[in-house]
Amino acid sequence: MKDWRKPVSGWKGALSVALFAVIGFASCTMPDNPDAFHLLAFWRLPIELPLVALALLLLPRWLAVPLAVLATFVIFCLLFLKLGDIGVLSAFQRRFNPYLDMKMLLDGWNVLSGAVGKLGAGLAIGLAAGAIATLMAAFCWSCLQMTRLGRGAQRAAAAGFAILLALGFGLATAGSRAGLADIAELRVAPYLRERLSLVARSIADIRVFEAELAARPGYAGGEGLFGRIKGRDVILVFIESYGRSAIEDPRYGGLVRPRLETLERQLQSAGYSTASGWARSPTVGGLSWLAHGTLLSGLWVDSQARYDLLMKSQRTSLNRLFGDAGWQTAAIMPAITMDWPESAYFGYDRVLAAKDLGYRGKSFNWVTMPDQYTLSAFERLALEPARKDGKPVMAEIALISSHAPWTPVPKLIDWQTVGDGTVFNVQADSGDPPEVVWADPDRVRRHYAETIDYTLQTLGDYIARFGRDAVFVVLGDHQPAALVTGPDASRAVPIHIVSRDAALVEGFVTEGFATGMIPDPAAPEPSMADMRESLIRGFSAR
Repeated sequence: MKDWRKPVSGWKGALSVALFAVIGFASCTMPDNPDAFHLLAFWRLPIELPLVALALLLLPRWLAVPLAVLATFVIFCLLFLKLGDIGVLSAFQRRFNPYLDMKMLLDGWNVLSGAVGKLGAGLAIGLAAGAIATLMAAFCWSCLQMTRLGRGAQRAAAAGFAILLALGFGLATAGSRAGLADIAELRVAPYLRERLSLVARSIADIRVFEAELAARPGYAGGEGLFGRIKGRDVILVFIESYGRSAIEDPRYGGLVRPRLETLERQLQSAGYSTASGWARSPTVGGLSWLAHGTLLSGLWVDSQARYDLLMKSQRTSLNRLFGDAGWQTAAIMPAITMDWPESAYFGYDRVLAAKDLGYRGKSFNWVTMPDQYTLSAFERLALEPARKDGKPVMAEIALISSHAPWTPVPKLIDWQTVGDGTVFNVQADSGDPPEVVWADPDRVRRHYAETIDYTLQTLGDYIARFGRDAVFVVLGDHQPAALVTGPDASRAVPIHIVSRDAALVEGFVTEGFATGMIPDPAAPEPSMADMRESLIRGFSAR
């Protein structure tokens, strides 16, 4: 049995000091932003590290051992939070919030497994978890070993870390005069303090939202509600990842803008008028349900915590308003593959989730079915029965073909051949798998644009052929991830009003929308929450 009181020296002592320095410095200086990775980013001297090292070396062992465990825990928290920042910034262009975002781990698994398969996702997560566990074990071992270095090794290590500490304080004192203000500074404590402050602000925000829910029960209806569209079907369509960048970014606009122009002409030939504007989404890169909740509640729902509170509230959803005014309400949700208790809040008369739509074809990786099938099933399962009953339908539809991993790209076929969806099997088996496409960022972006193009083409063809006298509200749920848009992109999404009632559409033009299918680049970006009131005003008798 080993004697843990025996001093450590030689190569084992040198290794423990080296591991402490390398892992500690790398963890403290590692950027928390995916765009900040370069060699100079690690050219920093975190003052806490030599302080901790000296404490481990010089304190009595009964104090040094608990400090070693505490230091390991702090380094783990630091790495966990920074990796969380990198992942969340890459996907959602905001910082990781441990109070609000832990529930997103399952969503991250769903997206990753859809992109590279369950085996690939499991291996990636297993390797990442194993690497972090190995690093933490090595760091903890090095800390414990440093608490019992032999006298000679202890003196040498203490002298080295003392020199680093003196250098750090010297550089920090020089400050801005030498342009070195951020080379040596306390880095760990401020980072963790800021994260605790973020959690505190989030808790306060939830209290504010609770008060807002209590104070604003929602529009109560009344005389003239939706009077301008009485008796007509109202189709609210969310297009996955359809953001402002799809139209204005030169990498995508060359494909998407001509499609919108073609779509405008096609709809005009079919007797429809169109108007388009922008709406600012509460989310980016994912969490589509936050956008749905924001538009349908008229409240800003930018976190899972706010969404959960909304689901338990008495706030009247837009769907319920239509139901109370005589519409039959329906949700067509091809991405919902499990139980969906949240649907109770929205108040749908009928929910058609993935299993209810009757699709018998193969999935397009994460995408359960192509948008053309979704629209065909909606026509067959929701609209035709309602027309027989003589009731107008208010439907909320999620079109998901433009969801990552954006491969394979579906193609529009003859509507008469859609059937049970097995006709799409050839398309589902075509093209390269996600792991091949995602190895090339430029190819990922090209596939993204092609799926947006497909969805717009399919929706436009559906409206022109089957739209009848329905009123369509078409909008994106959010911008795609920063991989597609680049950093600091607008959070706005396009919103289009399509109807054969030219006067109805013109009412939205007077509110700031642009005539046609392409929004005015200079138009404002109102909140998606405010858009609910705009729709109610535009659809109600004046």
